[in-house]
Amino acid sequence: MIYQIKSNKSLDEIERGLQESAARHRFGIIATHDLQDTLRKKGVELDMECRIYEVCNPVQAKKVLEADGAVSTALPCRISVYGSKGEYTLATMRPTEMMKAFGKPEIEPVAQEVENVVVAMMRDAAL
Repeated sequence: MIYQIKSNKSLDEIERGLQESAARHRFGIIATHDLQDTLRKKGVELDMECRIYEVCNPVQAKKVLEADGAVSTALPCRISVYGSKGEYTLATMRPTEMMKAFGKPEIEPVAQEVENVVVAMMRDAAL
């Protein structure tokens, strides 16, 4: 259900790698959530760094949304990067697994294409 890959790069290097790979694959990073910072602002200290990147390919999103508007509950795809200096994990929920919940076989090929790209982006950024 979850794809994970480890990296010994810095968080900033991973972020740059995600941005570059997303652009090459015609995906966009539409939002970044720094959970450590958000929690700190709420008075809660989180020892590890944790950023979540929302990524999307608008053409692919349109295909699955037209098949079932409820798919919007699973969009955009998210890539989480968490850990500490020199030891980060990149993780994502596999789109192929999430789309099974909607019972629409016609969106499975799109989910597979998106998953292939998201995994490639994560590998590009981590390695």
